[in-house]
Amino acid sequence: MNIRTRGARLAVTAVAAGAAVAVATAPATASAPRFLKPGELPPHPTSPWYAGPVTAGQPDPLPICVGEALPSVSAHRAYWTELDTNALQVTVVERDARRAKEFAALLRKDLASCARKLMRQYPELTAEKKYYGRLKAEEGAHVYGIHTETSWGASDIALFSVGRDGRTVTVVKWSQMGAFRDAPAADFKATTVRAVNKLY
Repeated sequence: MNIRTRGARLAVTAVAAGAAVAVATAPATASAPRFLKPGELPPHPTSPWYAGPVTAGQPDPLPICVGEALPSVSAHRAYWTELDTNALQVTVVERDARRAKEFAALLRKDLASCARKLMRQYPELTAEKKYYGRLKAEEGAHVYGIHTETSWGASDIALFSVGRDGRTVTVVKWSQMGAFRDAPAADFKATTVRAVNKLY
């Protein structure tokens, strides 16, 4: 999701997809979580998906809604199309399942309050949240939508999901210009289930 400000886009949501595997206080091992492949993202009607490498560190810029909660010890991967659609996956490996459950709950809380927070930060912005429900995938996943519209008419839609498998939490984000009617919610749910089921 991009938020544009007076002629220039304000990249507050890693609309230009940046993705991250965050390994929080856990050593890298051969069983590190796997990321989505480009072909596992919601199909684009006119463009294939492309992906960058898995890269250490937080995404830059940080994605809206969930960026502030991401730990500094991270790795990330970006996905994009030939048009204005992109995606991000962030995976965090915690020390134990309890900490992972708490972290997933924090991310969900941030998503639930994101629209209100954006409107406080950007007076020229109108934002709306939609909760798409819980998915059956390992310890569960939850899907949210955030739509923003500026006072000069720029409209962006982003889908987010938070899922967990044991001590591993993953966040997936998809975004493009448009509104809720343009969001591929069913395909994004399928993408989320794949992302969570392939964590280990």
